[in-house]
Amino acid sequence: MKIALAQLNYHIGNFEGNIQKIIRTIQKAKDQKADLVVFAELCVPGYPPRDFLEFNDFIDNCYTGIDAIAKNCMGIAAIVGSPAINASGKGKPLFNSAFFLYDGKVQAIRNKSLLPNYDVFDEYRYFEPNRKSEIVEYKGCRIALTICEDLWNIDDNPLYVSSPMDELIGQKPDFMINIAASPFNYCQAEIRKKIFAQNAIKYNLPIFYVNQVGAQTELLFDGGSSVVNSKGEIVDELAFFAEDFKIFDSATINQQPIPKRSGLSLQLSKQQTTINYKPSLIYQALIMGIHDYFSKMGFSKAILGLSGGIDSALTLVLAAQALGTENCRAILLPSQFSSDHSINDAKALALNLGVSYDIIPIQEAFHSFEQSLQPLFHGLPFGLAEENIQARTRAVILMAIANKLGYILLNTSNKSEAAVGYGTLYGDMCGGLSVLGDVYKTEVFELAHYINREKEIIPQNTIIKPPSAELRPNQKDSDSLPEYAILDKILYQYIELRKGPRELIAMGFDETIVRRVLKMVNTNEWKRYQTPPILRVSPKAFGMGRRMPIVGKYLS
Repeated sequence: MKIALAQLNYHIGNFEGNIQKIIRTIQKAKDQKADLVVFAELCVPGYPPRDFLEFNDFIDNCYTGIDAIAKNCMGIAAIVGSPAINASGKGKPLFNSAFFLYDGKVQAIRNKSLLPNYDVFDEYRYFEPNRKSEIVEYKGCRIALTICEDLWNIDDNPLYVSSPMDELIGQKPDFMINIAASPFNYCQAEIRKKIFAQNAIKYNLPIFYVNQVGAQTELLFDGGSSVVNSKGEIVDELAFFAEDFKIFDSATINQQPIPKRSGLSLQLSKQQTTINYKPSLIYQALIMGIHDYFSKMGFSKAILGLSGGIDSALTLVLAAQALGTENCRAILLPSQFSSDHSINDAKALALNLGVSYDIIPIQEAFHSFEQSLQPLFHGLPFGLAEENIQARTRAVILMAIANKLGYILLNTSNKSEAAVGYGTLYGDMCGGLSVLGDVYKTEVFELAHYINREKEIIPQNTIIKPPSAELRPNQKDSDSLPEYAILDKILYQYIELRKGPRELIAMGFDETIVRRVLKMVNTNEWKRYQTPPILRVSPKAFGMGRRMPIVGKYLS
């Protein structure tokens, strides 16, 4: 059987756009003599639809879409993901389903058994789990059709009490098809590789895996759809961070030669053999995230405050790559504490990129605030309030330009700052999208070096100078925080790996620093609650995947 894998970029709730894209791809597969074309999990409404699933009209649109797609399945079959109504009257009102379409109608529906309810996933909120698994028969082949998580209960620490493939294998399938919406993080491709290899070897069957690609607000989907032979070897994989389409013959999968460098993105392996893949993956993911957020929201132009520091420099490079230099604008907002080299570094970057910039000093506006507040602040020393006034003055100017000229403000705060609350709410923490909010400061430096790997784009002085908010004389981040090399290690162990203070101290970190850092993280949840959406690139990002109480005593 000739099976086409269709890796597409969907738009949540854009039924017309999603359906037309699916129909065009079915015709493409038909023209190329495919027997079956496979699309991603919940591709009809887009994933994740979240509480849209609670609206009957939304579900009606899904079914209307399924009917329209089915009418185009003449002489070819298609598998598409969509919610299905649970007509039993028991349990949740919907299933997360794979619809098998052929001969102009729905021939079979297979429901997802294992519903993830951790990190960014909340599927049990909406869906009832499937409890009986059956193969799909088509053109003499017996297909074990599963949905994403259904193949993930195979390691030494299972999350679920059963596995649908254990039931399906008794029905003697010829191969597995898995449709998915598997979000990106910089570890995920390697994890998927391991999971699919384990499944293929355990059940002695090849796997045809289709993932979606593209960004859905915070969640980034990297694609990487693949075909795995029964020995657990990757026969081929589709592009990462781009739409792709390819046809395979199920009868020859186990005989196909294996690429020399199978595994984590053949595309990356071919192009980049001498660099660490992690910055490359994060770089591509963030560019896709910015591009899709703007295009799917109907925005086109981005603005940001360019300070001469590394965070805003990196954000501008990413935005220019995602949106085009002509759609980006940098605003330099020097104060009385800004150094000449910061202004010069910012200008040099804008010139290197070909991005237009403006210089708007904030000193006069800042002094106006000081004068207005003088009756209340009289006799009190310069301090945090005055530092924050400067940051908020900049935010007012940036938002005014954004409103007046039709830009979206990009937030430039990194994950280290967000973690410990090192930022001004309604000041440098404002914006429509947080580009680096899931990138630690040490990773920001890695990305800067990656960007400069062939030529200097980000000025070298921006990379090597000590980080500073420049809100008071001779200020450095290290005045308020541990050195980032230490801070980020503690943050990673606490946030991503959920290590507590005793474990961190046992690992050799200084007890005073550990308790101080963890207290800063927990007491600044209220700030993070009010930040823009953060593009997720790590296994544990701030936002929808990390749910902490604002008012809590633990470690605070």
